[in-house]
Amino acid sequence: MAPTTRDPRASHRLTGLSAVVTGGSRGLGLLLARQLAGRGCTVTLTARDADDADELERAAVRLREETGATIHVAVCDVRERSTVRELMRATHARDGLDIVIANAGVIQVAPVEAIAAEEFEAAMGTMFEGTLHTALEALPYLRESHGRLALIGSVGGLLGVPHLLPYSCAKAAVGALAEGLHAETAAAGVSVTAVHPGLMRTGSHRQAEFGGDTAAEFGWFSALSGTPLLSMDADRAARKIVDSVARRRARLVLTPAAKAAQLAHGVAPGLTTRLTGLTARLLPSADGEGPLRQGHEAGLPRGPMARRLRAWGSALNDRAVHHANQRRPGPRTSS
Repeated sequence: MAPTTRDPRASHRLTGLSAVVTGGSRGLGLLLARQLAGRGCTVTLTARDADDADELERAAVRLREETGATIHVAVCDVRERSTVRELMRATHARDGLDIVIANAGVIQVAPVEAIAAEEFEAAMGTMFEGTLHTALEALPYLRESHGRLALIGSVGGLLGVPHLLPYSCAKAAVGALAEGLHAETAAAGVSVTAVHPGLMRTGSHRQAEFGGDTAAEFGWFSALSGTPLLSMDADRAARKIVDSVARRRARLVLTPAAKAAQLAHGVAPGLTTRLTGLTARLLPSADGEGPLRQGHEAGLPRGPMARRLRAWGSALNDRAVHHANQRRPGPRTSS
């Protein structure tokens, strides 16, 4: 028999609620799970496949030790709707279901000349279709509990980002889905929060995939994603996201740079697009062949200046690798 339906609408407190975080074995997903567990939630972490099972269990052990919370794990490929359906059914039967955060994702960094349609399909399959499956399978249970759903988009979904086009396309679809679901489920007492982070120091540069001149692409991405004025401490980002979910906010945009980009694109989209075109000229060329390589395989950028830039900009991001459980090379990345 499923646990008794709860009504958490009267309070922003999350104590005693049951939460699912997809892509929760590392990166932002793990930090979100840590926040939820620290606020008294029972948390179920998911990762894509059996290859991630050890990493997933290590993450769960850490969270249990740090928070004393009940942590469950589940291998769940969000691209497979039947698997997601079973995850939600089993979680609801065991603990109830009050909060779901759809976070699973991949990051591909390359000029469009260096990738094919398959990279777009992979990004859409994990980030849009995976998010869609998570939302659709969770909603029947969230309607019962008057629960909370959060979909993790990105500033990359609010405007097209050069060398991140598959990511931007998928995250744009996630943003549209979140806004539409928010409108359609509000009457049922379900809140849907669209989260659009900017760059965060999660250590994900090691797991992101790079194409073209892989060393140069890794260099600029890891530098910018670790620069304090452009990126955000990931623990602080996770705290703000969970605060927004608890308070049932409709939308959250994180980092001043992301907020400025959103405003500029809204006020002057044509000018903003031209400026991003100028930015694209500063990024590496499409030199290089072969499949995409993860950051830990990409090597260092050529030239002393490029190496110093990468070393300076990514220092804080490198420190996040252990904290966010990103050290083990994996087949894909969580945001």
